[in-house]
Amino acid sequence: MPPTDPALEYVMTETGTTPTCPFDFSEGLEFDPSLAELMSRGPVTRIRLPYGDDDAWLVTDFDGVRRVTTDQRFSRAGIMEHDYPRMTPEPIVSAESINVLDPPRSTRLRRLASQAFTKGHVDRMRPAVEGVVAELLDAMAEQGPPADLVGHLSDRLPQETICALLGIAPPDRPAMQRYAHQLLSTAPEARQAAATAKKELRAYFGGLVAERRRAPGDDLISALAAAKEGEDVFDDQDLAVMSLTLMLSGHDTATCQISDIAFLLLTRPELMERARGGAESLSRLLDELLRYIPFRKGVGIPRVALEDVELGGVTIRAGDFVHVSYLTANRDPERFAQPDVIDPDRPATPHMTFGWGGHRCIAAPLATAELEAAFGGLLARFPELRLAVPAEDLTWDTDTIRRFPHALPVAW
Repeated sequence: MPPTDPALEYVMTETGTTPTCPFDFSEGLEFDPSLAELMSRGPVTRIRLPYGDDDAWLVTDFDGVRRVTTDQRFSRAGIMEHDYPRMTPEPIVSAESINVLDPPRSTRLRRLASQAFTKGHVDRMRPAVEGVVAELLDAMAEQGPPADLVGHLSDRLPQETICALLGIAPPDRPAMQRYAHQLLSTAPEARQAAATAKKELRAYFGGLVAERRRAPGDDLISALAAAKEGEDVFDDQDLAVMSLTLMLSGHDTATCQISDIAFLLLTRPELMERARGGAESLSRLLDELLRYIPFRKGVGIPRVALEDVELGGVTIRAGDFVHVSYLTANRDPERFAQPDVIDPDRPATPHMTFGWGGHRCIAAPLATAELEAAFGGLLARFPELRLAVPAEDLTWDTDTIRRFPHALPVAW
């Protein structure tokens, strides 16, 4: 593990001293030393986050995270009654979001939505994704070097792919990206903009669902509207919320990961060589990089304990908030040998980059297909791809909960 962080500040609470955790570390793709420090203290520790009225427990080990994310005594829905501890001034999710629903309702909605992301469906989507990649790379080649890989590919591919699948008109797509960025901002002054973005998105997708009910097309919203299991179907509100969740997911993880993976390939020649070893070699490397990369800062959406639970040597009381860290779970040495080393030959072991349990990302198969199409196309098209500036000259995002370089100037 990287060195621990001596700069953590502490506050006195009823349970003793609690570290304050801004989780604002943004130095390239180095692992956050605050998270490393918290891991070293044990699998469950008490933390204070920048926003919210209460402290929280943080679970850092793989088995503990797996338990919290699969144990129905830890509720997502219950947090919406509170000003819960979080990273952003405005909560990213709304009460109706699938991300803060509990079983059986969340199970029902996920079961319906997953019909659109089976292996067969995603395989049928691949040619369309590869077509978008080809168009974006054509534009980059036409401009000529140096070109910004973030602007040409990372920002564009996930946006174009998910918006095209959802049937969002091209003129509306820049607004989707702007709203997603506003929701993920950590600055205190961003709260009103985030609240407005949430309101605008709810209204937009409500209108889009009504439109597709009247005139179905070949888009994902129409497919979800037609999805059924027995007599079970999406109602309009659930469909609008599911579509909004998919749009936000498409703008978040995949965008960061394309930039972050590209950065590692461009700065680690041995990884670039491995990536050029064919489709199977690339696929294994991408999976390992997904495990390794700290693609976000801190933690996401917490849960609240519905009853007392013993976990990791501590008693979590009913009413306590509990955060899990997928980032630390992916670096747990009990799960992954030499977890801080990128090992493309690591035995296949499921990681938590796309979450775990009942809230694992439904669209993970699509995100994986995007990454394979992006890097398969990029390396085939530009075999001499290289950074056009020194790596130390790159600037990294400090405004949101994400970890990514603002630009990646490349030449070929």
